[in-house]
Amino acid sequence: MVFDVARVRAAYPALGEGFVHFDGAGGTQTARPVIDAVATAMGAAVGNRSTAFEPGRRSLELVAAARSAVADLLGAQPAGVVLGPSATALTYTLARTLGAGWRPGDEVVVSRLDHDANVRPWVQAAEAAGATVRWAEFDPATGELPAGQYEELVTARTRLVAVTAGSNATGTVPDVPAIAKTAHAAGALVCVDGVHAVPHGPTDLASLGADFLVTSAYKWSGPHLAAMAADPARWAALRPAKLLPSSDAVPDRFEYGTPSFPLLAGVAAAVDHLATLDPDATGSRRERVRAGLAAAQAHEEVVFARLLAGLAEHPAVTVYGSPARRCPTVSFRVAGAAPAETAAALGAAGFCLSSGDYYAYEYFEAMGLRAGGGAVRASVYHYNTVDEVDRLLAELDRLAGGGERMAR
Repeated sequence: MVFDVARVRAAYPALGEGFVHFDGAGGTQTARPVIDAVATAMGAAVGNRSTAFEPGRRSLELVAAARSAVADLLGAQPAGVVLGPSATALTYTLARTLGAGWRPGDEVVVSRLDHDANVRPWVQAAEAAGATVRWAEFDPATGELPAGQYEELVTARTRLVAVTAGSNATGTVPDVPAIAKTAHAAGALVCVDGVHAVPHGPTDLASLGADFLVTSAYKWSGPHLAAMAADPARWAALRPAKLLPSSDAVPDRFEYGTPSFPLLAGVAAAVDHLATLDPDATGSRRERVRAGLAAAQAHEEVVFARLLAGLAEHPAVTVYGSPARRCPTVSFRVAGAAPAETAAALGAAGFCLSSGDYYAYEYFEAMGLRAGGGAVRASVYHYNTVDEVDRLLAELDRLAGGGERMAR
């Protein structure tokens, strides 16, 4: 199919303000169906969960619909979808729960490529239990996370391996299935951070080999909520700290407090929106979501290739990492300018890019870049265009002092 980016962009009201958004890795703009779903839920009579009256039943339906939608997005079961305020909060809940069963001599394996939300909860849980933390290292030149190193890192004492499905700093897509296979052979669990990867292509919990997979809806056109998926039986074996009167059912017992029912309506609407990205797709919502994200991925790859080539050809730009498989994300610096200065100058011209370490703390520490302000990050989402890339590259030319660009 030909990806109709004009049709897709029309679904995002915020794009009408004229800003150029290369900050999807930090959060995408919200699709109109999501906004409408949230507004409708907020305008309706919705009570706290109850079967006794209609507004209470509506909230139960909103929770169930959100679980079902996320399950279709990830290839999971609705009963295995835990909902929460953020990926960080959900990972902390899981880390505290699993860590309560760890003992001195047990081991966890984390990676220096990951967002800190899939590092620090595990490091802190290990410290509390007296367990040992082992580190997977990335290749500084390429940003790759070699899967082979896990054969030495994972031992019979390994209880958990935490790894990203897509780096939010370099875009690196590690060989998660291979890493998971090594972990499972030793009897370890695998927690996969899918926050950066899920928006950029079809995702399947089983194919990844993930025992737990976390994602954030605001990275795929939805509201600021998150979800963690696992086999319901996996959740059933765990006993989190919880309030005595709260539900002991799975997955409810892992969710603290009363959720935002209107935002849950937005989660379901966001998945439904992703299912429309390929207008020719048919079948179940799961099938249409996979087709839509595959079409979006193909479009993003074209746009991102233009961006990468332009940055690589710029004499004043240093690009960090060159992984063979990557999400459409790149970190770079402009010579003679602090990353924050570059981001602010681009922002003044209407371009939205992140700067700093974007919580990829270990990556920037290992690269020796945190002390200097990290880097500037550009990330492509399916509403971005080649024209926007060319405009960004032209602005970088201007900021770097002009000069003719090499032919692209």
